[in-house]
Amino acid sequence: MKISYSWLKQILKTDKTPQELSLILTNIGLEVESLEKVQTIPGGLEGLVIGFVEERTQHPNADRLSVTKVNVGGAELLQIVCGAPNVAAGQKVVVATVGTTVHPNEGEPFKINKSKIRGEVSEGMICAEDEIGLGNSHAGIMVLAEDAPIGLEAKKYFNVDDDYLFEIGLTPNRADAASHLGVARDLAAYLRSNYELPDVSAFKTDNEELKVEVQVEAADACPRYSSVSISGVTVKPSPDWLTAKLKVIGVRPINNVVDVTNYVLHELGQPLHAFDADQIAGKKIIVKKCAEGTPFVTLDEVERKLSAEDLMICDAEKPLCIAGVFGGIGSGVTDQTTNIFLESAYFNAVSVRKTSKRHGLKTDASFRFERGTDPEITVLALQRAALLIKEVAGGEISSAVSDIYPVKTKPFEVSVNYQNIVDLIGKDIPSTEIKEIITSLGISVAKETSAGLDLLVPAYKVDVTRECDITEEVLRIYGYDNIEIPSKVNASLAYTVKPNKENIQNLVADLLTSNGFVEIWCNSLTRLANSKNEAEAVQILNPLSSDLNAMRQTLLQPALESVAYNINRKNSDIKFYEFGKTYHLIEDKYVERPRLLLLLSGAKHSEQWNQQSTPATFYNLKAAVDAIIKRLGLSGFQTAEINNESVQNFAYGLKYFRGDKTLVSFGAATNADKKAAGLKQDIFYADFDWAFVLDALKKNKIINKEVPKYPSVRRDLSLLVDTAVTFDELKTIAFKTDKKLVKQVQVFDVYQGDKLPEGKKSYALSFTLQDEEQTLTDKQIDAIMQKIISNLAQTAKAEIR
Repeated sequence: MKISYSWLKQILKTDKTPQELSLILTNIGLEVESLEKVQTIPGGLEGLVIGFVEERTQHPNADRLSVTKVNVGGAELLQIVCGAPNVAAGQKVVVATVGTTVHPNEGEPFKINKSKIRGEVSEGMICAEDEIGLGNSHAGIMVLAEDAPIGLEAKKYFNVDDDYLFEIGLTPNRADAASHLGVARDLAAYLRSNYELPDVSAFKTDNEELKVEVQVEAADACPRYSSVSISGVTVKPSPDWLTAKLKVIGVRPINNVVDVTNYVLHELGQPLHAFDADQIAGKKIIVKKCAEGTPFVTLDEVERKLSAEDLMICDAEKPLCIAGVFGGIGSGVTDQTTNIFLESAYFNAVSVRKTSKRHGLKTDASFRFERGTDPEITVLALQRAALLIKEVAGGEISSAVSDIYPVKTKPFEVSVNYQNIVDLIGKDIPSTEIKEIITSLGISVAKETSAGLDLLVPAYKVDVTRECDITEEVLRIYGYDNIEIPSKVNASLAYTVKPNKENIQNLVADLLTSNGFVEIWCNSLTRLANSKNEAEAVQILNPLSSDLNAMRQTLLQPALESVAYNINRKNSDIKFYEFGKTYHLIEDKYVERPRLLLLLSGAKHSEQWNQQSTPATFYNLKAAVDAIIKRLGLSGFQTAEINNESVQNFAYGLKYFRGDKTLVSFGAATNADKKAAGLKQDIFYADFDWAFVLDALKKNKIINKEVPKYPSVRRDLSLLVDTAVTFDELKTIAFKTDKKLVKQVQVFDVYQGDKLPEGKKSYALSFTLQDEEQTLTDKQIDAIMQKIISNLAQTAKAEIR
């Protein structure tokens, strides 16, 4: 939200600098995200001075140019070549001297340099109003009044003052501060000063020649509706003071009537809407809800189908405006408008929020109505706007104020106890000061006792309804920085079961996300046909549909549906993961099992100019699984191969297990599972038993070690083994040979083919050896390798190639 410093000072008389107010606002809960200096006119007229044209002669080499001698208050006259037809001797003009940067209304700013124009030296520029942002005319140069002081800075002559813009990060609960008045109220409470509401004492009805009947049929959605009519207005561009105010806060001026409604919106926080009164059929306004599907064209020229829950402002024949959100295309103010009907209403926040969301419309008005406006300010805002419209557009107030307010909004009744406030804040604040802060915020005291207060909180403070809310109000005005840190801090030790489930899950989620995986959340409801074991299926007694009649027994099938959804939308490179639960009926007991699913499909990485896109394989999935296990520090598990015959969930793959419990199974999805989801491309997935993972982590011990001082060495072996021998078996043999010195065993090549004997395959293994106490010698290394070769030959019948 944008707040103008100069505008704020019109409401709150203060000598605080913008920088000081910035700190105060942040301290009282209205965080200033940025503070910037704003020039109401681009460039601020810097470098421009008032000059006097002493002489004017015809340019010797150009019929349309003049050569002038201009006095700008210096020791010498400036020679300036000018192309304006109205330049003449004896004029007071605005001069841009050499070195000045000029900011025109159109085009980029440009710098004035000393130059020659058709052979004549020019030492500046005599300016037209559109060339320096003071107007739109380019008919000729600006000619000033005769009393304009020569040499005076133009910004002082035109009273151009720099402003400052506060960008406030308004939280959703602070609807009361969504205006200059709201911010001034908070500052006044902090500074213990007063703020001034606009003076509307001059408001009066000039005649009653433009009466518009108002009828509110949906009082629940529109508790208050105030209005007035103004006739004989002239719609035209707004005066400079009004456009300058709006431009500072980033609002684009439109015309004088609309600009006034925007001005009052940002001044008082009350949205207004001006209708062309001549377009109101039957001179009647009806606030009601229209039939479902009613077509309505909004100001952005988009036809929308109305909901039966949308509150509309209608005339006798048609809807004119979506209440509190957006106007209709045929009812707004145009250049031809002469009579207007001005609306100032209080709409139900929930109704406006639903309508705004339903139609995807976000406006300044809906922003405030959604959060809650002040129901007591509608008439004041209406009178303020009417007086401003008379000032800038002329016309007469041609009706009395209509104010339909059948049920007056009551203030919130809150009782507070002084001691409770002190205990919650943590500082002994005198009860007199607490009361002073509360009343300075506009909260009135209904009853006072020695122990506390019974308060009436105004309706515009929509978030202050409880004692704790009052305490927060007191604290932010008293000042968070005024609460000292106690010398003694009391704390209690809380026992936390290890491992911390949330921390472990976040750890793995961060790991996967950083490696390109995307988290998905799939529906726990699925089709009964997807159940692998129908006897264990948890069926829904009253399903919404046949597609959602059972709880999932596996994370795979819903995830495959997500894969199909993405592939059908040209996103075929998939890296998904999901933390979820599966549901089972086992021996008449319902069982929930936490799982982690990883899923890969499509390309391993996107196509780049320097490398081809390659498809993801089983080994890419294995790398992700191994990364998780390594990050969690799990070890001591066994490996076994799985296939479609032994485990129906995989076409092929591996499982890591301890005893009879499987840590994770991973591999390729079966054709049946892919077909059920309408998929053809390869799918690789891993299914972690997350409960077993967490249980295994309980036994983990964290040991800190120094980085080894002595180097490691690597030796490679090429082995010929039986086809049934796995790498895991060879690795186990190597570690059993010397647990102290053998640090790592890796396979870097596997070969099977007609060049080897039948039933044989070749492994190329690397062995990393390291002694943490000394540097290994060649003799020690050779001895260890010989032992490994011997044990591999004896146990796995391996032959060295």
